[in-house]
Amino acid sequence: MAINVNTVYTTVLNVLNKEQRGYITPYEFNSLATQVQLEIFEKFFEDYNQYLRGPKTDEEYASRLEHIRDEFQIFEEYKPASANAAPNVYTLPGVGTSTDPIVHRLGTVFYTGVKNSPMVELVSRRDYKRQIASPLTSPSSTFPIALYEQDKITIYPAKQVYTGALANTDVHFSYIRKPKDVRWGFSVDSTTGAYIYDPTVYDPSNPPTNPTTAASTNFEIDESQQTEVIIGILKYAGVVVREPSVSGFAAQVEQQEEANSKR
Repeated sequence: MAINVNTVYTTVLNVLNKEQRGYITPYEFNSLATQVQLEIFEKFFEDYNQYLRGPKTDEEYASRLEHIRDEFQIFEEYKPASANAAPNVYTLPGVGTSTDPIVHRLGTVFYTGVKNSPMVELVSRRDYKRQIASPLTSPSSTFPIALYEQDKITIYPAKQVYTGALANTDVHFSYIRKPKDVRWGFSVDSTTGAYIYDPTVYDPSNPPTNPTTAASTNFEIDESQQTEVIIGILKYAGVVVREPSVSGFAAQVEQQEEANSKR
């Protein structure tokens, strides 16, 4: 289950205000929260790589590998290209659009424009030159290859027969997308000027009347990371409110949490 953005913001404000240590605005919070979520998200991959090299366990619920795998599965997607400008040039999902999530880590490319949807081998330009020079390694519809450059995939060989407009659905991508930006949406009380939380879910394809402030987006990482999120935001908030003791305390707790997780 995702972490509720209002719960986190309220907790952060309570910690800061307990001893009159300062205040961060919704704009500041949204910026810090998005940054912290991205840092935790990136750490999933580092931990996953580390645990792959360590001892394994088959005990149910005790496998750290499976736990981390569960953490980032929500970000896995399988979609066609955004567009294609030629029979063999395809743009990654989300590139050039305002609503689709951005490809963060590319997984597998599937050439669905030919029979049996073979997987496409991504190669460097140097390897591409080598492969096409030999009839034995030259790409075919059964074993296609591709260059991955400037958010585009150029596949060899190109699909030979088109009966109409170019089809971006000829190629599908398996990838991990970037988390959505965190938003604590709000309205402003006309009498007191206080910020009032707006729980409406923000939809970029159909933004609210005031897209700058209204509607909210929860954290996408799992609620098991809530403590780490709060500590991470407090670490940055201490800098914003110019209170070193807040940053120092948050950093100390963060180090302890990190040490405990490695045991």
